[in-house]
Parts: sequence; C-alpha cells; structure tokens
Amino acid sequence: MSKDWCCAVAKGVRITVQITPNAKKSEVIGVLDDALKIRLQAQPIEGKANEALIRYLSDTLNVPKSAISITHGQTSKRKIIEISNPKVAVDDVRRTLAPVDG
Repeated sequence: MSKDWCCAVAKGVRITVQITPNAKKSEVIGVLDDALKIRLQAQPIEGKANEALIRYLSDTLNVPKSAISITHGQTSKRKIIEISNPKVAVDDVRRTLAPVDG
C-alpha cells in the first residue's frame, strides 16, 4: 500500500508529484512511495517543465490552468500541487491519474 499522494484541502485537492523531464510524451507512470510519478515532454529549464506539468494536469483533470498552482518545489523534481476547484474530488483525481493505484 502506498502512502497518500493525494488529499483534500480547504480549496480543493493537493497532490504530491515527482516529475521526470525530457520524456517522449507526458504521462503518469505510477505511484512511488508518497508521490505520483509523471513523465513530462519538456526540458527542465526556464520553467518549461512546470508549465508542461500544469498544462498536463489541466487537460487530464479537465480544470482551468488558473486553478492549478505549484505550492512547493518550483525548482525541484518533487512538487506539491494544489488544485483549487470545488468540483474536483480526491476520488476523481485518484481514478483519473492513477487508476491502478492501490
């Protein structure tokens, strides 16, 4: 059983991710310890990987990019993301991003 990478917060949902930049395509590759591992089709320079992460999560979860913020780890591979949208639930995020989690 993995630790909790996704939890509810007052404004919506908080997720912990660990990114791998320079991938052939952006995709979730699984859960490792307490973080969701995501490959990103972007280089880790000038904030391009952060932009790609926000764009990927926005498209995948069907929420506006403005609702997604990186609260910790701007320059790190490990990041904490907050999705400020009352329509987004923890169960939906888990099912969409890591359907085989558990």
